[in-house]
Amino acid sequence: MFPELETKRLMLRKIVEDDAGEILECFSDEEVLRYYGQKPLESINQVKEIIKNFSKGYEEKQLIKWGIQLKGKEKLIGTIGFQEWSSEHKKANVSYALFPEYWNKGYATEAVHEAISYGFNELQYNRIGAIVFTKNSGSIALLSKLGFKIASIKKGTRGNVPFFMLIFVIRTYVQLL
Repeated sequence: MFPELETKRLMLRKIVEDDAGEILECFSDEEVLRYYGQKPLESINQVKEIIKNFSKGYEEKQLIKWGIQLKGKEKLIGTIGFQEWSSEHKKANVSYALFPEYWNKGYATEAVHEAISYGFNELQYNRIGAIVFTKNSGSIALLSKLGFKIASIKKGTRGNVPFFMLIFVIRTYVQLL
């Protein structure tokens, strides 16, 4: 059974096909994707395939992706999840994205806190990583606040544009919120 997580203000729940329009809207938004490292999504059918892959990945213990919604509301405000999941090595990377109108309100911190608590306590991870563009000061501050430490810096390119990413890692988790 897919785990639903709850915080003071949020529900983290399974992403279903009915969420395709909201996922498309979020992941075709240039502001959201500026630091996400992927091309914009282009069609509902593409998103429906991605949602099927989320379910398959969860069943195969390769990833988990939650939709984030405000309690009492139906609309998704973003997504969060673990990918590059290694049951053998007890590690995964966390990623998250919210619609811009929900930035700087503490929702991402709340969602990441709950997800990494689940990762350490229920999935028994020893290590959770995050890859962040160096210009993404909001995510850098969020991860630092939650105890993540910079493990390395990686250089990459998007098209012909070089960029640097910080590789964050948290190995143990202390309740901060």
